[in-house]
Amino acid sequence: MLRSLTQALILHEKITTTETRAKELRSVAEKLITWTKQDTVHARRQARRLLNDETLVKRLFDTVGPKFRNVNGGYTRIVKIGLRRGDAALMARIELTSE
Repeated sequence: MLRSLTQALILHEKITTTETRAKELRSVAEKLITWTKQDTVHARRQARRLLNDETLVKRLFDTVGPKFRNVNGGYTRIVKIGLRRGDAALMARIELTSE
């Protein structure tokens, strides 16, 4: 589940999910973006192992990673958007900051 959420976050740069899942996703996504700062074969292999998709690894290291080259953390933002209709689960939008 976290793998597919991470893939969607890298692909779309923001997704809407439950607040609990967004908090778990934050740690995985920030770890991946930290690996892009090294840009070594080892870092790419670690990202490939986690994402399981070579095109997403290329996108991560070529477009997403350079945005955060000079930032020391806090690559994602979680915005609470209210309750889901039906089961009243707390919903949140997680997005990559562009700073």
